[in-house]
Amino acid sequence: MTKTHEIATEQAVVSRFYDRLDELRALFRARLAAVRKSGPSGSPQNRSERDAFAALYEDRANQLDAIEDRLCFGRLDADDGATTYIGRIGLTDAEHRPILTDWRAPAAAPFYRATAAHRLGIWRRRHLTVERRKVVALEDDLLDVDRPAGVELAGEGALMAALSQGRTGKMHDIVATIQSEQDRIIRSEVPGALVVQGGPGTGKTAVALHRAAYLLYSHRDRLSKSGVLIVGPSRTFLRYIDQVLPSLGETGVVSTTIAGLVPGMAITAVDTPQAARVKGSTAWLRIIENAVRARERVPAADEVISIDGVQVVIRRDDIAGAIAKARRRHKPHNEARLTFVKEMLRVLTDQYLVADGQSPDSEFRGVVSEDLRTNRNVRRALNIAWFPITAEDLIADLFAKPHRLEQAAPMLSPAERDAVRRERGAGWSVDDVPLVDHAWQLLGPIDDGSRDRDAEREREQAVAFARDVLDGSGAGGGIVDAETLASRFSAGRVGGSTADRATHDRDWVYGHIVVDEAQELSAMAWRSLIRRCPTRSFTIVGDTAQTSSAAGTRNWEHRLARPFGHNVHIETLTVNYRTPAAISDLAVRVARAAGLRVSTLTPARDVPDAIRIEPTGPGASLTAALRLGVAEAAKLADGTVVVITSQAPSARQWLAQYAKTNAGLHDLTRISVASAQDVKGLEYDVVVIDEPAAILSGPGGAADLFVALTRATRRLVVSHSADLPAGFALPHPGR
Repeated sequence: MTKTHEIATEQAVVSRFYDRLDELRALFRARLAAVRKSGPSGSPQNRSERDAFAALYEDRANQLDAIEDRLCFGRLDADDGATTYIGRIGLTDAEHRPILTDWRAPAAAPFYRATAAHRLGIWRRRHLTVERRKVVALEDDLLDVDRPAGVELAGEGALMAALSQGRTGKMHDIVATIQSEQDRIIRSEVPGALVVQGGPGTGKTAVALHRAAYLLYSHRDRLSKSGVLIVGPSRTFLRYIDQVLPSLGETGVVSTTIAGLVPGMAITAVDTPQAARVKGSTAWLRIIENAVRARERVPAADEVISIDGVQVVIRRDDIAGAIAKARRRHKPHNEARLTFVKEMLRVLTDQYLVADGQSPDSEFRGVVSEDLRTNRNVRRALNIAWFPITAEDLIADLFAKPHRLEQAAPMLSPAERDAVRRERGAGWSVDDVPLVDHAWQLLGPIDDGSRDRDAEREREQAVAFARDVLDGSGAGGGIVDAETLASRFSAGRVGGSTADRATHDRDWVYGHIVVDEAQELSAMAWRSLIRRCPTRSFTIVGDTAQTSSAAGTRNWEHRLARPFGHNVHIETLTVNYRTPAAISDLAVRVARAAGLRVSTLTPARDVPDAIRIEPTGPGASLTAALRLGVAEAAKLADGTVVVITSQAPSARQWLAQYAKTNAGLHDLTRISVASAQDVKGLEYDVVVIDEPAAILSGPGGAADLFVALTRATRRLVVSHSADLPAGFALPHPGR
């Protein structure tokens, strides 16, 4: 059978899959439209059911809409004559018979794991290349050499073709080309924390995202309720990966950075390495607890207050008793304050009534209590004893007021306290976020009772609506009253998708968390994440050789031992699929010369003339690098270019001005400017590095330079006027 005939045969099968996909899309869209058309009328139970069905249909329709490109990418031919097609999702025909197998299903595992030595009952694996619903190529892996090949064999052609594609600024999934060592990690069911350690280009991020999709498929009942959180190093990175999970059929995932864990915190400051190291320490667990306790204090003396001619005494012993009672509730500080205030108002009300000659059970007790609550002097005294404060204000006070930090942090040295000293309004850094997050857990929101009043008002409205329904319809028959109906209505509300609810709930607990570039996280950052996943089910992705944060991880076992105990399993990826061999070798040489402990990588491919070194005149390297970047972008038929420099703000200004003065002459959409920190986890076709020595001497040091050197998939260009760091020597400099 000719290859052309084979492609035509496969085209008929793939077209059938797309026809079924279109049928299902139309079906769920029609069901969703019908539910929405029915409107909000009917009983609360009926409305609740409609909301649930609408959410279900919308979720399924969105999932099917996200599955378009490369719906089917593989085929397995078994020894027993069975044929299985592998795709992004599973499909059944109108009679519910399977026609396409989800790549995560056990039946699809041989597509990634079968070898000639261990065939797993498979004699042929076929890779299909599909573009816009059209089968354009196929490639067979013949696992049983005694069988006819059928078509020309091409070895690892599918993988190499995927690696050679130009970058678009968005990460693609690797579902069609997952390798055996990657598949084993993706399908791993180890409890606790799974660490995926690997050098640049080894596919750590892709493996982690595909594992998230696999877990969502395998544990749908549990994870659909609690959700999965993806934590990345930057918003740029999150935008880069944002299409991977939807393309695999998963749309209900929340993604954020460490900076985004606390809503409303604008990150505008950058800490010194020493400040970052101090703030990353778990000593802050005790420091913040001490700072909160300092806002719950017994005054030095009793205070006499006169109210309408009646004297009441705010006694130290009464305050101490009220504080003890509030603490026994084990509630956050601001919530427990309500207990403290109620107890003090009870004591003061009793005292007032007795002093005024009234019984403690007087009918005016409520009036007296309200007068005491609103009295300026009483409020001031109670606030001094138990001060309501936001998490942000608590941490800002510690930084800005040396006496408060000294009181709360006796375990820090004077130099360490000086390192975190900062005036109010100086801006937040990413290292502050875990501190504010922990303070929030101990403090909670400031609540003056308005939330209770809002809830009560909402409850009254719901009861009034339920009463109108019963009166107008005659329903209930005297058995169901308005209160019961309102309760059922409230309980049946659907609050949107899991991802929507998790995003807006600061106390949400996730079923699984994926952390990328995890080597940069401090011990306090880990505490923030574990609080969001008490089961400690994590996929942790990183490379300790790329750690640039002073508070980051140099050793996984050491950093993760305390939060995860013995439930840490480390897998190592060793094949570099991204970086051409010459660039990879150069990066390893430079990193080792700078003192980094970098493991040897096995490059999967090489590219001719992958490195070019361009010396420039003194102080001219940045302009030269930018011009080189423009020239490289002009050469590309597809793909992306980045100029990595320690002078990123100046470089962006130059590029913006260049675009204005050369409008129409160059397409600059392919080129971007970034610092080494900005490009963590990203990849580009061409990387232009400005002054490697300046990057090496910057805050991130050798780790930042190693990151910069390993982002290119095709070509690395180096512009420099200063001497190159050790390890840059090439057989043919200047090529």
